[in-house]
Amino acid sequence: MRIIFMGTPEFSVPVLDALIEAGHEIACVYCQPPRPAGRGKKERPTPVHARAEALGLPVRHPTSLRNEAAQADFAALQADIAVVVAYGLILPQAVLDAPTNGCLNIHASLLPRWRGAAPIHRAILAGDAETGVCIMQMEAGLDTGPVLLRAATPIGPEETTARLHDRLSLLGAEKIVEALATLPTLTPEPQPEEGVTYAEKIDKSEARIDWSAPAEDVDRKIRGLSPFPGAWCEAGGERLKLTESRLAEGNAAPGTHLGTFRIACGSGAVQILAAQRDGKRAMTTEDLLRGFTPPDRFT
Repeated sequence: MRIIFMGTPEFSVPVLDALIEAGHEIACVYCQPPRPAGRGKKERPTPVHARAEALGLPVRHPTSLRNEAAQADFAALQADIAVVVAYGLILPQAVLDAPTNGCLNIHASLLPRWRGAAPIHRAILAGDAETGVCIMQMEAGLDTGPVLLRAATPIGPEETTARLHDRLSLLGAEKIVEALATLPTLTPEPQPEEGVTYAEKIDKSEARIDWSAPAEDVDRKIRGLSPFPGAWCEAGGERLKLTESRLAEGNAAPGTHLGTFRIACGSGAVQILAAQRDGKRAMTTEDLLRGFTPPDRFT
């Protein structure tokens, strides 16, 4: 098929690779514009932009698709279909209608649960036992379109957003290839009205750990916000980002260090498996303990 690919972050890159490997023609790649990054604030292309250029594909990065000129340029590509994954711009109706077979979106949740911006984070934060990907026909609403294919996967007890992100990216790549190969035989299923939840964008204000919360909540926050923005606490006057954890046994005043980075919560305790000091790289707590003495109490 002749495809317009629309994606921006690292999550989208395996999907682009899978479409090419499956033999599809990529008419054009749309992504977000380069953004200032690094110490010098030099403009840096997005992961999809960089990958598309390495593959010799044409790239466009308009700041909006709401003007007639951008919509005409999109329609002129005469695509069979558009594949959209974590693109970052709202697609107006004229864009949704331009490809012969419309636009398909890869969404990293089991819709209608976790529509919106941060479905992977929110699934872990909520303690969901499973999540997955949906291949959805796009319409004007936010992740409201009918679903063509879905695939579920369990969320492991020590899984972080980073690890789940990578697994769902590969699963989405697999399922979009399957969907395109069987498109005429697929029946779009409208999403049920019951069970709708919204995955609000993660705010940095959510990241501070409240040790008086139950251990289950603290553990989910650490794993759900890893690697970004990173759940954090104060450790002896130093800000410490906690990046991996699991539930542990222990009872004491919230924040009490029970030894070897096992920390008491409002009920139960968590075992910290990896952490990051300010200005340092993340490391296992075993390595961290070689040069860092945990305080008696974390705050």
